This record gives sequence, structure tokens and C-alpha cells, in this order.
Amino acid sequence: MKRVYLIFGCLCLLALAVMPAQAFTAKSLSVTLAPNGDAQINMQYDLSWLEQSAVFLRMADPAAELKKAFDSNTGSQVTVNSVTSTSADIVVPSYAGVSQVNGATTLTTPAISFLRAQEVLKKYWFAPLISANFAPQVTTITFPDGYQETFINSLSMPPVTHTMSV
Repeated sequence: MKRVYLIFGCLCLLALAVMPAQAFTAKSLSVTLAPNGDAQINMQYDLSWLEQSAVFLRMADPAAELKKAFDSNTGSQVTVNSVTSTSADIVVPSYAGVSQVNGATTLTTPAISFLRAQEVLKKYWFAPLISANFAPQVTTITFPDGYQETFINSLSMPPVTHTMSV
């Protein structure tokens, strides 16, 4: 019987060694701005089966991690509306800077970078075993007048400024 367990254990280890270990993959990031600079942010992503298991067993909490990341980077109190195994919806107050000149409103978003997430991941013991992709395939920033800026497979996005017509 011990032999069966040993063989089963070896087969499991072999399967893990040859199986591609794709981890978190960012699919899309949508930032929708309100006229006052608040942002509704939606991120679509894929999780590996191991990450999904960790979320299911409550060993990992994507909502808490997302909230902590935005709280520390924006200085605002972030509200997490929903988090699933494939998406997250949050609201960030005063995300974009707002200025008024001659009746026209200009909004400026901060730069967005996922480089820090990659650096944090590298510090974990399991980092060499996984391949996380934090660069969203498509990032879209939508202003209140419908104007959009789109970035493709970008790990970092510059600040975006848009003046809405009067």
C-alpha cells in the first residue's frame, strides 16, 4: 500500500513539473471617470486553478489585496463593489484631477503601473514556478463625454489628460 502512495506522489510531482504554471493573467482594465474625478474601475482576469482554490478556501482574498493596493497608491478610501474569480469592480474617489478653465473641464488621470506587482511577486519562494502576466491585454480609460484612450498589452500607462468640450 505504501508503494501505491509513493508512486501516486511521484506521478503528482511529475505532473506538476511538466504542467505549465500560468498564474494571474490580466485580461482587461476599464477605468470610467465621473465628472468629479471619481473612477469606476473594472478588471477582468484569469486565475490558475491553484489560485482559484486558494480563494475558495479563503486562503487568499483578492478584494482585500485590491483594496490595499489602491488605498496605498491613491490616498483615497477605495470601495470594493464586487470581486469574483474572474473580475473585480472598485470605486476610487478623486482618482483623476479636475480643473476648470473658461467653462471647460479638464480631467487628468494618474499614471498606472503594474511593475510593483511584478516586483512583489518575485519575492515569494514560488515565483520561479509561475508565470504571471500583470499587463492587461486592453486598458481603456473613458471620460464623462465618451472620449477614450486605449492601451494594448501595457504594463505601465502614462497620465492621460482630456479637456471636455463645453
